[in-house]
Amino acid sequence: MADAKVIPFDDDRSRSGGGARPARRRTGAGGSGRGDGSAAPVSALPGAQVPEQPGLLSDGSPENGEADGGPREPGPDAVDAGRSPAGGWERRIAGGLAFLRRRVTGDYDVDEFGYDRELTDQVLMSALRPLADKYFRVEVKGIENIPSDGGALIVANHSGTLPLDGLMLQVAVHDNHPAERHLRLLAADLVFHLPVVNELARKAGHTLACAEDAQRLLEMGEIVGVMPEGFKGIGKPFGERYKLQRFGRGGFVSTALRAGAPIVPCSIVGAEEIYPMIGNAKTLARLLGFPYFPITPTFPWLGPLGALPLPTKWTIQFGEPIPTDGYPPEAAEDPMLMFNLTDQVREQIQHTLYKLLVQRRSVFF
Repeated sequence: MADAKVIPFDDDRSRSGGGARPARRRTGAGGSGRGDGSAAPVSALPGAQVPEQPGLLSDGSPENGEADGGPREPGPDAVDAGRSPAGGWERRIAGGLAFLRRRVTGDYDVDEFGYDRELTDQVLMSALRPLADKYFRVEVKGIENIPSDGGALIVANHSGTLPLDGLMLQVAVHDNHPAERHLRLLAADLVFHLPVVNELARKAGHTLACAEDAQRLLEMGEIVGVMPEGFKGIGKPFGERYKLQRFGRGGFVSTALRAGAPIVPCSIVGAEEIYPMIGNAKTLARLLGFPYFPITPTFPWLGPLGALPLPTKWTIQFGEPIPTDGYPPEAAEDPMLMFNLTDQVREQIQHTLYKLLVQRRSVFF
C-alpha cells in the first residue's frame, strides 16, 4: 500500500439531611436570658441612645416580622438543604432524553466538514475523558500558549502504534483551555477508509490532511492539529522512541503562512510506551492494506487482551507560538523560509521531549 496522503507538515450541613440550624441569639447584659430562650430586653441608661442590633429595629422589634411569623428571606442553608441528588439525576435524565430526541428527529447541526459539536461534547469527549484523566493521567503544560480566539496550528510528535495521542491531545485542549476550544485534527486518508471509524472521525471534527482543508479551517478561526511524522512516527520501532522522524517538505508551514496563523509546537511524552512495537509483520500488513502490522510483547500473543494499552503517565506540553502573520503573502512559496521554520518547529519539539524525559520519574508514575 502506498504511503497515505498526509500533510507533512458545598456545604456539610446540607449533606447531613437535617434542616437549617437555628440561629443563635445574644443574651442581655450579664449573660442573663429568659426561660423561654428569647433574649432579655436591654434597659437603656437615662439619656443614652439605644444602639441598633442586627436583626432588630431601633424600637427593639424584629426585622421582616420574624417573631410574628411574617415573611422571611431564605438563607443559603435553606437553599442548599432544598437541593437533592435526585434533582440532579432528574436534570441529567431530562437532558439525555432531549439529546436523544434531537438525534432521532435530526434537529442538530453539522458543519461543512461533517463536524457534530453536540455529539462530540456530549458523547465522544465524555467517553475519552476517563481514559485521559484516570488511565493515562495526562498532565498538561503551557496551555496558555494556545490563543483564546482565532486560528492556530498545533504541530505535535506522533507515536504509540495506535493514534491515541491525537485523541488525548484533543481532550487536553478542550478540557484545559479557559475558552474550552476544540481541536480539529488532520488525519490520514486511511482513517476515512475504515468503516465506523470514518463516521466517528468526521463527527469528532477530524478532516483529511490536505492543505486546502487545513487552510479553510484556520481562516475560520479554528485550532487545527497536525502530526507531520504520519505513519513514520506512529509505526516506528520501540528502540527509536522519542526520536522524531522526518517532517516532510514543510507543507504545514506553508499552510500556516497563507492563513497567517501562529504555529504552536507540542511535545507528547508517554504515548511511545503504550504499545512497545518490537516487530512488524510486513507481509500481513500488505495483505490487510495497513502501513504496518505491529508486534508487541502482548499482541497478538494475548489476543484481544494484548490490545489493551499500558497505563503510562503522559505529559503534553505546548511551546511558545511561532507567529507567521508578519511575513508577506509570497513567503508561503519561499522554500528556504519553509525549511527554516519547519526545522525550528521540529527542533523545539525534540528539545522539549528530551527535557520532559529527564524530568520524568517513571514511565508509569
